[in-house]
Amino acid sequence: MSMKRYGLIGYPLHHSFSENYFMNKFRNEKVDAVYNNFPIKTIAEFPDLIKKYPDLNGLNVTHPYKASIINYMDDIDNAALKANAVNVIHITRKGSKRTLKGFNTDTDGFVLSLKPLIDNSITKALVLGTGGASRAVQAGLERLGIDCSVVSRNKIKADLGYADLTGEFITDYRLIINATPLGMYPDTTSAPDIPYESLGKGCILFDLVYNPPESLFLKRGKERACTIKNGMEMLHIQAEKTWEIWTSCFSGGT
Repeated sequence: MSMKRYGLIGYPLHHSFSENYFMNKFRNEKVDAVYNNFPIKTIAEFPDLIKKYPDLNGLNVTHPYKASIINYMDDIDNAALKANAVNVIHITRKGSKRTLKGFNTDTDGFVLSLKPLIDNSITKALVLGTGGASRAVQAGLERLGIDCSVVSRNKIKADLGYADLTGEFITDYRLIINATPLGMYPDTTSAPDIPYESLGKGCILFDLVYNPPESLFLKRGKERACTIKNGMEMLHIQAEKTWEIWTSCFSGGT
């Protein structure tokens, strides 16, 4: 069986842990495969990438293409359909026909990572951001029975703008999720513009950013005695779910 190729598309990719994670996984599982980062500046470059690497069997998808990549899929699973976002692609071939199926493992990763922090008293949440990661978070909150309001710099795309987040307003929300790349390496001095001074001990701040381990968003929450959690566990869970999707390639698949 010839070597299989996997990889990650997004832009930029200097923050990603996926290449080392999956190369270690391949070695440990004795799988003849390689994993590459493919930083593409626009999603329009995707078809050429697929043509250039006919040995590609799967891809991860990260910011900013989790939503726009859907247009290039031949099939999409229910979780990705629900989130309207794809972060995993499984590529199969039968003769000259190639099929790209999109999946979303971010929702599972988010739900399983968040669950230990919450109880039945958490009934609503603020979700900062409107991209593909935000859509997976919204799907996860729906699964958990938690209502959410989405916040964006562009209020047309969301329920609220950041100007709506007054100190009095934000005290009604005990769960706030940062689903934007703000604070992610190398831009570690940025954070969502919310009234941190109005947060308190009963608040939970969950940040999908994992590099650095404690973003400015989380630091400011910690200063207010909030419970905080970064996106690293979520990332590991979704990567394991990705592995489960791809392993069907290793046992005789094309």
